[in-house]
Amino acid sequence: MRIATRFVSRAAASSMVVAAALALVGVQAAEQTASAATQKAPSIVTCTAANTKLTVTKVSRPINHLLLKATNTGTKPCYAYIAPFLRAGADAQAPVAWAEETTPQAVVTLKPGKSAYAGITTSTADGEGGGKEKTLGVIFTDRKGNATNKEKTLNLPNGGVFFNSTATVTYWQDNAKDALSW
Repeated sequence: MRIATRFVSRAAASSMVVAAALALVGVQAAEQTASAATQKAPSIVTCTAANTKLTVTKVSRPINHLLLKATNTGTKPCYAYIAPFLRAGADAQAPVAWAEETTPQAVVTLKPGKSAYAGITTSTADGEGGGKEKTLGVIFTDRKGNATNKEKTLNLPNGGVFFNSTATVTYWQDNAKDALSW
């Protein structure tokens, strides 16, 4: 019986050593795979005026709307967080309000060459005051909603556009249709 017990004990011990060695190899392989995945994954940066091209165009429908387009010109994907800060005219005292109801389900990610869109309602009939503005200042936001860097100033179409107190801008959208549906 002692021989059988020793044999079983040695066999069990050998099996445990083999299992431990295989587990160690598995952990090392998983770490190497995770490390390789981390190295291969492109880092995503925040979209800014430095890594995007901004354009603003007048649209025929809906009326009193503009479309702001941001195209990633960088070599890495970038996040278009929340909504842009807009300054309608050089003398604007406050940014154009964000249309909170346009919050997308996820942050818009722009691969190089791809675009994000924001719809701008310039005025409505129940708005107050206002005037024709010739420029639009645009500042991107970071993930916390703070301004990222310098303002990019764009010339508005047709020599200027009328803005009043009801002007709003949508959150960044991944397509123009959604940006203009508000």
